[in-house]
Amino acid sequence: MSGWWTYLEDRTRREVDENVLCDRPIMAIKVVLEALRPLEVSLREAEQVVHERYEMFGDRVRRAEPDPLDVSSLATRAGAHPGRVVAIEALWEGDTLHDWFVLLVAVLDDPAGEPHLATVYHRRGGPPPGVAADKAGRALAQYLGVPFHFPSPDVPDDEAPRWKTGQRLPETP
Repeated sequence: MSGWWTYLEDRTRREVDENVLCDRPIMAIKVVLEALRPLEVSLREAEQVVHERYEMFGDRVRRAEPDPLDVSSLATRAGAHPGRVVAIEALWEGDTLHDWFVLLVAVLDDPAGEPHLATVYHRRGGPPPGVAADKAGRALAQYLGVPFHFPSPDVPDDEAPRWKTGQRLPETP
């Protein structure tokens, strides 16, 4: 068990616990890091403090619902942005809190952009995030009649080539 909790003031402990109970781990870690900065606590140690609070509260934590991955919800999110959807792309991301996860984005043109559609984390008892994102992204792309790009669905790779970078511009006469 981490001994850092005892160094936190009551007000700070309450703030950490409020963030944990609302399933805001990054905010809770930030509070711990800022409060213990003079003691040079590491990110890993702050994560451990927050992890222990999650374990202590257990089922009392109001877990955030995962982003919906059904075609209807994703299509609604994609259509809420200005610009024409020209592709759906899945991108690996990772952090020390969630490990690897996948972002589903709509690739837009005119105006260009990449609005976030869903974040796919690993869920206990569920498929790996790459499998779930691949299935949802393919279904959405088929529904919208656009290409789907996910160069590495089986192995996390946050440096895989992006869809836009692999596209050729139309030839000019």
